[in-house]
Amino acid sequence: MKHGAGSEPRIRVLIVDDSASARAALRRLLSGDPAIEVIGAAGDPFEAAGMMRTDLPDVMLLDLALPRMDGLTFLRKIMAQHPMPVVVCSSHTQKGSENALRALESGAAEVIAKPSMATAGEREEAQIRLCDAVRAAASTRSGRAARPPVKPLSPGPKLTADVILPPMRPGTVKGVPHCPVIAIGASTGGTEALLEVLRAMPAGMPPIVIVQHMPERFTDTFARRLDGLCRLTVTEAQSGDRLEPGRVLIAPGNRHMIVRRVGGGYRVEIAEGPYVARHRPSVDVLFRSVAQTVGSGALGVLMTGMGDDGARGLLEMRQAGAATFVQDEASCIVFGMPKEALALGAADTTVPLGKIALEALTWVRGQARA
Repeated sequence: MKHGAGSEPRIRVLIVDDSASARAALRRLLSGDPAIEVIGAAGDPFEAAGMMRTDLPDVMLLDLALPRMDGLTFLRKIMAQHPMPVVVCSSHTQKGSENALRALESGAAEVIAKPSMATAGEREEAQIRLCDAVRAAASTRSGRAARPPVKPLSPGPKLTADVILPPMRPGTVKGVPHCPVIAIGASTGGTEALLEVLRAMPAGMPPIVIVQHMPERFTDTFARRLDGLCRLTVTEAQSGDRLEPGRVLIAPGNRHMIVRRVGGGYRVEIAEGPYVARHRPSVDVLFRSVAQTVGSGALGVLMTGMGDDGARGLLEMRQAGAATFVQDEASCIVFGMPKEALALGAADTTVPLGKIALEALTWVRGQARA
């Protein structure tokens, strides 16, 4: 990383996109963050490879639809020859989202959607998402030399869950008896981590609700992939979906997910609204709703990811009587969100990725005995 006028290191980014207008737009968005420096922009993998012969970036921003060599092949070559943090910038299409998941499997640190910038609000959100994704990627363990810590702050507002769901006074939660719920939040590195956790769980687990920071439409592809690999039934959530044993609901990209009590059970509500803790969907929103509706009948788990989304919500779950733990530092791609939760006192226990399913199953058995 290169240092700017101040003492903080700057993240040096190479943009690879076949569209000149897209390269210019991405450069403008990244240039709004003083911690980021765009060192070059290439129109295809061969041009990018030529640039990297003399100057390796800290982070590559990579489109997957490229001439002369597709982006997925280029990514795999990068990871084999010069491993580095890569942020994939992909289209909203079905093929684009499927290739984005393959990119994550191949070593990409983050996936973002091609930004829409028709309005001032869309431009602001695009800049938040893009800059935060680059910062998160720069903080990952990528096999290259260790980097100085990167502050998880970039231009734009940082709202709390209050803008979606008002806080509730302690002591007012009355969950549904004999209906435990598991709530999980994850971000950078979470797609493969969640796969490992869910594959290790039996079909009869209590209902599970998950926020994984991903773009709109990508979450449906992600849910279908998990469904095909796990014994649990996994779907992208829709408003009105019932929380049922053996079922996993993934919050849809670009929407918040809220758990509501309806009669003798729980359903989810999918809500519009601004970014919360710089994300939509937000883990804080989900966790707050579970704290308010399920209370002591819930388990909250916060996994790998940069920033602090989910830390306050996990604390609210614990204060409502829920069991809570976080993924341990050694198995996290980025230890940001779990670290913030520990600092707040939202959890006392850290659990390695390979034991999260077992820890959850132990909690379930304890609930059954109670």
